[in-house]
Amino acid sequence: MSTPHISAEKGDFAKTVLMPGDPYRAQFIAENFLKNARLVNDVRGIKGYTGLYKETKVSVMASGMGMPSIGIYSYELYNFFDVENIIRIGSAGSYNENVHVRDIVIAQAACTDSNYGEQFGLPGTFAPIADFGLVETAVKTAREMGLCFHVGNILSSDRFYGDNAGIPDWKQPLNCWAKMGVLAVEMEAAALFMNAARAGKRAAAICTVSDSLITGEATSAEERQNSFTDMMKLALKTAVKIKNKYEGA
Repeated sequence: MSTPHISAEKGDFAKTVLMPGDPYRAQFIAENFLKNARLVNDVRGIKGYTGLYKETKVSVMASGMGMPSIGIYSYELYNFFDVENIIRIGSAGSYNENVHVRDIVIAQAACTDSNYGEQFGLPGTFAPIADFGLVETAVKTAREMGLCFHVGNILSSDRFYGDNAGIPDWKQPLNCWAKMGVLAVEMEAAALFMNAARAGKRAAAICTVSDSLITGEATSAEERQNSFTDMMKLALKTAVKIKNKYEGA
């Protein structure tokens, strides 16, 4: 059943996959939160694990950086490995003075400056949105956990560096995206949401704010890899609840 990018068999992945960008974050989650976790993919160093969280089968696999990368992995998981739900868990940069470093952002939708949607041949502009059931469950769970979180629109950008006097235009605090109420910027969710829509599956994105484009405050690479545990626990608890919701207890 192996694909060009995933070496696994049907049944190796749970119905719900948590998808961080960083392979080491996937490994951290597997080693610290999953019981009986086993490595089910390591092609190109993109680590994927399946184990149990509170007796619920859950998988976690990295997506790599950017929409082309998550586009490949989410497409193969949805279409070849019977995955029904993918929850992106990653970092984001805040565009909003009220969204602080280490806060959590649960995406309702993902704007994008990418041309990823062109492949679908739509006679207009597609609005990539998260699955309401997953968002609703994540929001309720975040409230139960007492987390500091925000729900709203995010931007999935194709560019980390841009040609604007050495400063990417998406790093301008009061740019056009922020003026439209976009809370934060990352690089993957829009492609994930589009692939889910096309496959008739479900997707969500839960991000921890790693840096503020307003204040300049930022976390280190090590912190992003290992310390965003509230986001990880929120996604895992959401995975348990959606299994009960969609598959039965």
